[in-house]
Amino acid sequence: MAFLSLKGVCKGYGAGDKRTEVLDNIDLEVARGELVAIVGYSGAGKTTLISMIAGLTAPDAGTLTLDGRPITGPGRDRGVVFQNYSLLPWMTTRENVLLAVDQRMPGASREARLAEADRFLAMVNLSAAREKRPRELSGGMRQRVSLARALALDPEVLLLDEPLGALDALTRATLQGELERLCAGDGKTSGMSGGMTGGMTGGMTAGKTVVLITNDVDEGILLADRIIPLSHGPRATLGPAVRVDIGRPRDRKTLQHDPRWKRIRNQVIEYLLGPGSRAGRQRAEAAADNVVPLRPAITAAPARGAA
Repeated sequence: MAFLSLKGVCKGYGAGDKRTEVLDNIDLEVARGELVAIVGYSGAGKTTLISMIAGLTAPDAGTLTLDGRPITGPGRDRGVVFQNYSLLPWMTTRENVLLAVDQRMPGASREARLAEADRFLAMVNLSAAREKRPRELSGGMRQRVSLARALALDPEVLLLDEPLGALDALTRATLQGELERLCAGDGKTSGMSGGMTGGMTGGMTAGKTVVLITNDVDEGILLADRIIPLSHGPRATLGPAVRVDIGRPRDRKTLQHDPRWKRIRNQVIEYLLGPGSRAGRQRAEAAADNVVPLRPAITAAPARGAA
């Protein structure tokens, strides 16, 4: 049985003539310890999908389960990193991470909880910024705080909703490499020093289940075990999964010379530009509407006595 399962999930917004069906018949199975990247167009419903898995939005139809349990609302078993950081501006970096620690360790002493928050800040190399507020941090640093807060929950599933989409190219590349190290962690200390925004130390135990939402195919290849394209909306649905059969660790510089990278990239892009595109889906719908069922030919019986 899949660890995370979505069956026949549909979601729309509005009513009457103004209703828009965003997602249609979403079927997804994610194994425990698997990192799945969902790649699709902006506005196709990727954030709606992650919000339903997080329990922040209820589906109109279908079921979502985690380890056999129905997902009916938010829970500590799912940690979310949003694109817009979602940090509380009046709190320090340490206090933002402490929010998650307090949920996981409600009975622990304040000293123990502060030490735990500091441990996760050290993991993302932000120990020196623990008393700063979000407005005093760069975009990359804010995203590190958001990641540290999600990890501090020790969730069963980590949900990443385009966490690097708002960053500049250099910072994004740096954090992609560090996320790859975290997601491929073997329980031992691993990390990266240097880089534009500093290095990351510590590690994530193997077996962390991750769903990554992105519009960057290359990011999916760098990080994921499988890539699943999401078609153009409305009524967006998942296309065929593409397995990333490239070993870890993956190095960005050498990855693009690997023929497997080119094959995987082409498979995903061909779906997004073909059957999964707006035009491709319109053609498929038009073809379905115009199908005439085949019937056996019926001819008049020859007259009695005719040759």
